[in-house]
Amino acid sequence: MAAGKKAKNVGKGMKGKVKETTGKAVGNESLEAKGKLEQAAADAKQTGQKAKDTMKD
Repeated sequence: MAAGKKAKNVGKGMKGKVKETTGKAVGNESLEAKGKLEQAAADAKQTGQKAKDTMKD
């Protein structure tokens, strides 16, 4: 996987985790849900990128 894309996906996942944790801490269900959604999107992109890398080999 291209290092830049991997770092970007990891960063998005971390950002999502921060939103989820903050949402839980302040009782904001919307923020918590957005955080979970961002994490899922980052995971999906990472999985897709790994699949592309596997096909190249």
